[in-house]
Amino acid sequence: MLTLPNILTLSRIFAVPLLVFLLWKPSWFDYAITFGLYCLVGITDYFDGYLARTQGTVSRLGMFLDPIADKIMVAAVIVMLVSSRNSSGEPIIHSFHIVPALVILLREIIVSGLREFLAGLQVSVPVSQLAKWKTTLQLVSLGALILGGAVPQFPWVHDVGLISLWAAAVLTLVTGWDYLRVGLKHMD
Repeated sequence: MLTLPNILTLSRIFAVPLLVFLLWKPSWFDYAITFGLYCLVGITDYFDGYLARTQGTVSRLGMFLDPIADKIMVAAVIVMLVSSRNSSGEPIIHSFHIVPALVILLREIIVSGLREFLAGLQVSVPVSQLAKWKTTLQLVSLGALILGGAVPQFPWVHDVGLISLWAAAVLTLVTGWDYLRVGLKHMD
Protein backbone atom coordinates (compact mmCIF):
# COMPACT_ATOMS: atom_id res chain seq x y z
CA MET A 1 0.00 0.00 0.00
CA LEU A 2 1.72 3.15 -1.24
CA THR A 3 0.58 5.82 1.16
CA LEU A 4 2.44 9.11 1.60
CA PRO A 5 4.20 7.84 4.76
CA ASN A 6 5.39 4.73 2.90
CA ILE A 7 6.55 6.84 -0.04
CA LEU A 8 8.56 9.01 2.38
CA THR A 9 10.12 5.88 3.87
CA LEU A 10 10.97 4.53 0.42
CA SER A 11 12.50 7.89 -0.49
CA ARG A 12 15.00 7.41 2.35
CA ILE A 13 16.01 4.05 0.95
CA PHE A 14 16.32 5.40 -2.61
CA ALA A 15 18.39 8.38 -1.37
CA VAL A 16 21.11 6.11 0.05
CA PRO A 17 22.91 5.49 -3.29
CA LEU A 18 22.96 9.24 -3.91
CA LEU A 19 24.39 9.88 -0.43
CA VAL A 20 27.07 7.24 -1.06
CA PHE A 21 27.90 8.74 -4.44
CA LEU A 22 28.25 12.23 -2.97
CA LEU A 23 30.52 10.94 -0.19
CA TRP A 24 32.67 8.88 -2.56
CA LYS A 25 35.37 11.52 -3.21
CA PRO A 26 33.87 14.65 -1.77
CA SER A 27 34.97 18.24 -1.89
CA TRP A 28 33.62 20.79 0.58
CA PHE A 29 30.83 21.47 -1.93
CA ASP A 30 29.89 17.77 -2.11
CA TYR A 31 29.76 17.69 1.69
CA ALA A 32 27.46 20.73 1.65
CA ILE A 33 25.12 19.13 -0.92
CA THR A 34 25.25 15.83 1.00
CA PHE A 35 24.38 17.63 4.23
CA GLY A 36 21.33 19.23 2.61
CA LEU A 37 20.14 15.91 1.18
CA TYR A 38 20.89 14.14 4.47
CA CYS A 39 18.79 16.70 6.40
CA LEU A 40 15.92 16.32 3.95
CA VAL A 41 16.07 12.55 4.22
CA GLY A 42 16.33 12.73 8.02
CA ILE A 43 13.23 14.92 8.22
CA THR A 44 11.27 12.28 6.31
CA ASP A 45 12.08 9.87 9.15
CA TYR A 46 10.02 12.04 11.47
CA PHE A 47 7.21 12.84 9.06
CA ASP A 48 6.56 9.34 7.79
CA GLY A 49 5.67 8.11 11.27
CA TYR A 50 3.85 11.29 12.22
CA LEU A 51 1.70 11.23 9.09
CA ALA A 52 0.98 7.52 9.37
CA ARG A 53 -0.28 7.96 12.94
CA THR A 54 -2.28 11.15 12.36
CA GLN A 55 -3.83 9.94 9.10
CA GLY A 56 -4.53 6.50 10.49
CA THR A 57 -2.50 4.90 7.70
CA VAL A 58 -0.04 2.88 9.81
CA SER A 59 0.67 -0.19 7.70
CA ARG A 60 2.63 -3.40 7.98
CA LEU A 61 4.72 -2.28 5.02
CA GLY A 62 5.60 0.93 6.83
CA MET A 63 6.39 -0.88 10.08
CA PHE A 64 8.65 -3.21 8.09
CA LEU A 65 10.38 -0.58 5.95
CA ASP A 66 10.91 2.23 8.49
CA PRO A 67 13.58 0.54 10.63
CA ILE A 68 15.21 -0.90 7.51
CA ALA A 69 15.44 2.56 5.94
CA ASP A 70 17.05 3.92 9.11
CA LYS A 71 19.56 1.09 9.32
CA ILE A 72 20.51 1.24 5.64
CA MET A 73 21.05 4.99 5.76
CA VAL A 74 23.01 4.99 9.03
CA ALA A 75 25.19 2.06 7.97
CA ALA A 76 25.94 3.48 4.52
CA VAL A 77 26.82 6.92 5.88
CA ILE A 78 29.05 5.46 8.62
CA VAL A 79 30.94 3.33 6.10
CA MET A 80 31.39 6.30 3.80
CA LEU A 81 32.51 8.63 6.61
CA VAL A 82 35.14 6.09 7.66
CA SER A 83 36.47 6.00 4.10
CA SER A 84 35.88 9.65 3.08
CA ARG A 85 38.67 12.16 3.62
CA ASN A 86 38.41 15.69 4.93
CA SER A 87 40.34 18.64 3.51
CA SER A 88 43.46 17.66 5.47
CA GLY A 89 43.36 14.11 4.11
CA GLU A 90 42.25 12.13 7.14
CA PRO A 91 39.05 10.08 7.36
CA ILE A 92 36.04 11.89 8.82
CA ILE A 93 35.65 9.08 11.39
CA HIS A 94 39.18 8.06 12.32
CA SER A 95 41.39 6.43 14.97
CA PHE A 96 39.56 5.37 18.15
CA HIS A 97 36.37 7.10 16.95
CA ILE A 98 35.83 4.03 14.77
CA VAL A 99 34.83 2.19 17.98
CA PRO A 100 31.41 3.90 18.38
CA ALA A 101 30.83 3.51 14.63
CA LEU A 102 31.44 -0.24 14.95
CA VAL A 103 29.23 -0.44 18.05
CA ILE A 104 26.40 1.16 16.10
CA LEU A 105 26.86 -1.11 13.07
CA LEU A 106 27.15 -4.30 15.14
CA ARG A 107 24.10 -3.47 17.23
CA GLU A 108 22.03 -2.88 14.11
CA ILE A 109 23.02 -6.26 12.71
CA ILE A 110 22.40 -8.06 16.01
CA VAL A 111 19.02 -6.42 16.63
CA SER A 112 17.93 -7.12 13.04
CA GLY A 113 18.79 -10.78 13.46
CA LEU A 114 17.10 -10.88 16.84
CA ARG A 115 13.92 -9.30 15.44
CA GLU A 116 13.89 -11.87 12.63
CA PHE A 117 14.34 -14.70 15.14
CA LEU A 118 11.58 -13.38 17.39
CA ALA A 119 9.24 -12.82 14.44
CA GLY A 120 9.56 -16.51 13.68
CA LEU A 121 8.30 -17.14 17.21
CA GLN A 122 5.55 -14.55 16.66
CA VAL A 123 7.04 -12.33 19.38
CA SER A 124 6.82 -8.62 18.68
CA VAL A 125 9.42 -6.25 20.09
CA PRO A 126 8.11 -2.70 19.84
CA VAL A 127 10.50 0.18 19.32
CA SER A 128 11.12 1.91 22.63
CA GLN A 129 11.21 5.67 23.14
CA LEU A 130 14.89 5.36 24.05
CA ALA A 131 15.54 3.59 20.73
CA LYS A 132 13.88 6.52 18.94
CA TRP A 133 16.22 8.91 20.79
CA LYS A 134 19.13 6.67 19.81
CA THR A 135 18.18 6.96 16.15
CA THR A 136 17.78 10.73 16.45
CA LEU A 137 21.20 11.07 18.08
CA GLN A 138 22.77 8.88 15.38
CA LEU A 139 21.22 11.03 12.66
CA VAL A 140 22.39 14.24 14.37
CA SER A 141 25.93 12.94 14.87
CA LEU A 142 26.30 11.80 11.27
CA GLY A 143 24.79 15.05 10.03
CA ALA A 144 27.33 17.05 12.06
CA LEU A 145 30.17 14.92 10.68
CA ILE A 146 28.98 15.51 7.10
CA LEU A 147 28.58 19.25 7.78
CA GLY A 148 32.08 19.30 9.29
CA GLY A 149 33.43 18.28 5.88
CA ALA A 150 31.64 21.25 4.30
CA VAL A 151 32.95 23.76 6.83
CA PRO A 152 36.51 22.69 7.74
CA GLN A 153 37.18 26.22 9.00
CA PHE A 154 34.90 25.38 11.95
CA PRO A 155 36.51 22.26 13.49
CA TRP A 156 34.09 22.35 16.40
CA VAL A 157 31.32 21.09 14.05
CA HIS A 158 33.33 17.90 13.48
CA ASP A 159 33.99 17.65 17.22
CA VAL A 160 30.25 17.92 17.95
CA GLY A 161 29.71 15.09 15.47
CA LEU A 162 32.29 12.87 17.16
CA ILE A 163 31.00 13.59 20.68
CA SER A 164 27.43 12.87 19.65
CA LEU A 165 28.62 9.71 17.84
CA TRP A 166 29.99 8.45 21.17
CA ALA A 167 26.74 9.40 22.93
CA ALA A 168 24.75 7.59 20.24
CA ALA A 169 26.95 4.52 20.74
CA VAL A 170 26.16 4.53 24.47
CA LEU A 171 22.42 4.67 23.75
CA THR A 172 22.97 2.00 21.11
CA LEU A 173 24.45 -0.32 23.73
CA VAL A 174 21.65 0.36 26.21
CA THR A 175 18.86 -0.20 23.70
CA GLY A 176 20.65 -3.19 22.20
CA TRP A 177 20.85 -4.76 25.65
CA ASP A 178 17.13 -4.10 26.17
CA TYR A 179 16.30 -5.98 22.95
CA LEU A 180 18.73 -8.78 23.73
CA ARG A 181 17.29 -9.23 27.22
CA VAL A 182 13.81 -9.68 25.73
CA GLY A 183 15.19 -12.09 23.12
CA LEU A 184 17.06 -14.22 25.62
CA LYS A 185 13.78 -15.03 27.37
CA HIS A 186 12.63 -16.81 24.21
CA MET A 187 15.79 -18.84 23.55
CA ASP A 188 16.40 -22.40 24.70
